[in-house]
Amino acid sequence: MSFFSFGQTAEIDVVLNDAETRKKAEHKTEDGKKDKYFLFYDGETVSGKVNVTLKNPGKRLEHQGIKIEFVGQIELYYDRGNHHEFVSLVKDLARPGEITQSQTFDFEFTHVEKPYESYTGQNVKLRYFLRASVIRRLNDITKEMDIVVHTLSTYPELNSSIKMEVGIEDCLHIEFEYNKSKYHLKDVIVGKIYFLLVRIKIKHMEIDIIKRETTGTGPSVYHENDTIAKYEIMDGAPVRGESIPIRLFLAGYDLTPTMRDINKKFSVRYYLNLVLIDEEERRYFKQQEITLWRKGDVVRKSMSHQAAIASQRYEGSAASESAMEKIAKEESG
Repeated sequence: MSFFSFGQTAEIDVVLNDAETRKKAEHKTEDGKKDKYFLFYDGETVSGKVNVTLKNPGKRLEHQGIKIEFVGQIELYYDRGNHHEFVSLVKDLARPGEITQSQTFDFEFTHVEKPYESYTGQNVKLRYFLRASVIRRLNDITKEMDIVVHTLSTYPELNSSIKMEVGIEDCLHIEFEYNKSKYHLKDVIVGKIYFLLVRIKIKHMEIDIIKRETTGTGPSVYHENDTIAKYEIMDGAPVRGESIPIRLFLAGYDLTPTMRDINKKFSVRYYLNLVLIDEEERRYFKQQEITLWRKGDVVRKSMSHQAAIASQRYEGSAASESAMEKIAKEESG
C-alpha cells in the first residue's frame, strides 16, 4: 500500500460479518509456513464491511470510486506477471466524490461459485481473496484479504480394490493388494503383500506416497515429484509364501485432494510407490495412482445451509450424514 506524504490518506480494513463464528483452516504459504485463514465452501455467501478510516480528520479525501472485488486466481511461478482469474466479481461501494469522515460500507457476494480448492504448490498457487480499493487519480489505496476454499466430495461405496504384481522372471514374483483406489484425506490404506517366488535377497521394502504436481501445457510442462510419506514394510529377507499386512494412516500427512486439469493450468496427482531393494542395492519399483478426496460429513455441522446445497451439487455431496449414506447406496446399488 503506498501513500503520499501530503494531503489526505486513509486506511482500509475488510471485516467479514461472521468472523466471530466462521471456522478457520490452516493453509501453506509460499515460504512453506502455515497460516490460518477463514474457511469457505462452494456456494457460500461472502459478506462483510469495508472500513475506510481517514488519517487526517477534518481533511477531505477525493476519490474516483470505492469498490470491493472477490477474486479467484491461478498464478504459475514461472509466469509471475500473468494472473489467470477464473472468478472475478465486483461491487461498487461509492461513486466518485469525496469523503470528509471515516466511513463503513456493507458488501455481499451472494452464493459465490468457488469451483476449485485453494492450493499452494511448488510451481503454482490457487488463491481466493477480497480486495477493497479507494480509487484515486495517482495512487489507489487497496487492501487484500485471503480466504481458503475446501471442496467437499462423497464417493459411492463402489470403490474397486487395487491388485498389482511385481515380477522378475524366475527370480521374484510378488502380488500386492490394496482395499480400494479412492481414499479420503483421513482414511487408512489397508493392504497385503504376498511373496509367491523369492530367489533374490531382498533386504528392504517400503511403500511411498508420491505427490506429482504438473503445471503448464505443451512444450512448457513442468513436473514436480514430492515424496510425502515413507512406510517401511519390512527390513530383512522374506520367504516364499509369506504375506505382510499394510496399514498406512493418511491423517498425519500433508495431503490435498487429487486435482485434475484445474482450469487447464495444473494437476496434482498421488501415487502409491512400492520400492524393493536387494542386497546389491538394486532397486525395483511399481507405481499405482490413487484418488484422494475431502470427506464432506466431517465439517458439515459448521456449514451453512446454502453451502450444503452447493456441495450437494459438487460431486454428489449431501447435506447430512444420513443423506450421504442414502446417495452412496443409490449410486452403488
